[in-house]
Amino acid sequence: MSGTVGTNSGRVSGSIGSAGSGITTSSSDPEVDTNPSGGVGTVFTNTTSGETYVCTDDTTDENVWTNVGDGTGNVALYHFANASLYCFAPAGNTSGSSNVATIDKNAFASNANSTDQGDVTSARRGNSCASSTTHGYVAGGYTGAPFVNIIDRFAMGSTANSTDVGDLTSTGQTGAGITSSTHGHVACGTYTSATRDVKRWSFASGSEAGTSLGDLISVARNYPVGGSSELYGYVMGSYSGSPVSQIEKFAFADNATTADVGDLVSTSNSMSHCEDGYVWTSGQFSSPADDKIEKMATASDNNSTDSGSSLSVTCGSNGAGNASKTYGYAMGGAVGGNHGDVVDRWPYASSSTASDVGDLTVVREGITSAGCQL
Repeated sequence: MSGTVGTNSGRVSGSIGSAGSGITTSSSDPEVDTNPSGGVGTVFTNTTSGETYVCTDDTTDENVWTNVGDGTGNVALYHFANASLYCFAPAGNTSGSSNVATIDKNAFASNANSTDQGDVTSARRGNSCASSTTHGYVAGGYTGAPFVNIIDRFAMGSTANSTDVGDLTSTGQTGAGITSSTHGHVACGTYTSATRDVKRWSFASGSEAGTSLGDLISVARNYPVGGSSELYGYVMGSYSGSPVSQIEKFAFADNATTADVGDLVSTSNSMSHCEDGYVWTSGQFSSPADDKIEKMATASDNNSTDSGSSLSVTCGSNGAGNASKTYGYAMGGAVGGNHGDVVDRWPYASSSTASDVGDLTVVREGITSAGCQL
């Protein structure tokens, strides 16, 4: 090997040296907020596991440490909580229960009306969604007759229609959309009746065929809301004959370990959701409609709390929820028979009433658990 590797003599274990001056050592892995003074190229070795990382992005408190050996587990922000460009609201239904195929797009950088991103392959409502680092996915739904099991995929970085890339293991609607680093998930929902099943598909091209993980959720749920952290999927609330406030989670690592996390503040269900170290929920399916915004920290298992913020309008069923790094978004939804087109935005940093920052291209609800963001 040409060149030499410097030593760490005299350096405190875990400190960050300049790139090329040596290897930083510590008994644990670096974190995204391990800020290297040497920037990109800084080498970091875990003396417990022997795994070595190189800093490949030195954005303050959002560093990326790439594992350079045979080990796994690059240290990087979870892509779904790091969206910075766009959020999307696919499909849904307008007044009179007329389904639409339109995928709406909103830019985080500007307060403006939605634009038409393209269409899903089949106009429907009650679909569940997820997103990889490049594509949005729209799974299942209700066309009017019958339920469908379609998994649609669309490129979030360009204007284009979606394509049918696979099928869920059964047809159904109104499940919770959940995103992991590698897979999209649909939890519960209505098939022949409300279910406890969690289904998933891979984001890898050519491998999108759905599989069932079994009955991971303890209570059969219809219209639950989905949430995601890097390690867990969350299933919150529902309407299964009567409102359910319970919050459950399952581990992406084994797709089996589950836990009862706590309860929502109210017996809300079918709410918008978004992520930023928290799962945020808003609106209420059961009467009366509500403008409340709740949040639950994903770092701890606990009940949700009232965030102190509220929507600009009371919102009922099936609005789309999304998140940028600094704001939560609630898009569309319905109160009784009145379908909405409001795009609401609220800041994470302070408690306030959400601002109406634009309109969807068409009034609608039935955008169940949108969660498509880039």
